[in-house]
Amino acid sequence: MDTLLAGIDQYTQPHFWVAVVQIIWINVLLSGDNAIVIALACRNLPPKQRLGGIILGTLVALAMRLVFASVVSSLMLFPYIKIVGGLALLWIAVKLLLPEDSNEHGTEASDSLWRAVQMIAVADIVMSLDNVIAVAAAANGNTALLVFGLGISIPAIVAGATIIMAMLNHFPFLLWAGAGLLGWVAGDVIGSDPVIGDQAEVLGGEGVLEKIRLVLGAAGAVGTVLVGYWLRSRRREEEEEPA
Repeated sequence: MDTLLAGIDQYTQPHFWVAVVQIIWINVLLSGDNAIVIALACRNLPPKQRLGGIILGTLVALAMRLVFASVVSSLMLFPYIKIVGGLALLWIAVKLLLPEDSNEHGTEASDSLWRAVQMIAVADIVMSLDNVIAVAAAANGNTALLVFGLGISIPAIVAGATIIMAMLNHFPFLLWAGAGLLGWVAGDVIGSDPVIGDQAEVLGGEGVLEKIRLVLGAAGAVGTVLVGYWLRSRRREEEEEPA
């Protein structure tokens, strides 16, 4: 009985509801990159499958966060892991800028759906760590708050991806902006690798590390857009060449 009363009492404490507000705000701020990658990955799906792709992608994002919360976050402390993850995210950002191959139009819609989900899964592996850390910090060891924080991200990501996908139909330039943002995130992830941190410590400490992350983020954003534009141009030239 005492345990039950103690459990109920925590929900009446002001700090509990302050943590709830913090977690909701964290999800609003940090679910944007997940929503962007889901929207970009699902934009070429048949209209009837787009909602299914968004929902599956969101469930993948939630699964990645659950895995991070329990096991994988510790792996990110090892050298070179974030560098590999950042490079994978750069590849995804560039790939999202490319139109579907003409020989892929005849493939099964389900194949396209699962390719999109696989792409979302790889991106979320790289991008979910910040959200998990922030939510876990706000939860302060409260399991109920942690689960709530991970669960509340579902509607945030679904709503965000749906809005972004609708905007892509009217404002195609947002495709490039979204890919550039993913490139920035990838560069920042690479810059946060322990190997980079150790080198920055030798060169001058935290200030140097922040500059390195800023430079790598900018390079990732610009590089993604330039490489994506070059590959699109090459593909267009190949399609226009006579058989």
